[in-house]
Amino acid sequence: MAYPVTETDDTASGPCEQGRALIRDVLERIGDKWSVVVICQLGDTTRRFNELRRMSEPITQRMLSATLRGLERDGLVTRTVHDTTPPRVDYALTPRGISLLQVVRDLAGWAGDNAADILDSRTAFDAR
Repeated sequence: MAYPVTETDDTASGPCEQGRALIRDVLERIGDKWSVVVICQLGDTTRRFNELRRMSEPITQRMLSATLRGLERDGLVTRTVHDTTPPRVDYALTPRGISLLQVVRDLAGWAGDNAADILDSRTAFDAR
């Protein structure tokens, strides 16, 4: 779902207050279940559709298509169609996608570093 970008007033402070609708929309795209997986699978290489699908199981063909379209629309992924028989389509991260890849990797590292503590916190919370 796309949110209209609204003008901010002079009382808005910081990047979290400026363009809140656009920020929500972008975070919705990169925070969904499959976008992060696809971004990580593309990494710094070009991949074909079926290769991405195998690497991202259990994603469905339909969901992978929708995810790639959304990432392409946001300028994070390029789609290159080669005039061959059968047709060959390659996907790759754009420079913007590559810059997001590092953020995603940092987030994954943070999650890995904190996973045990998060599980402990959940257990303690659920026990209350």
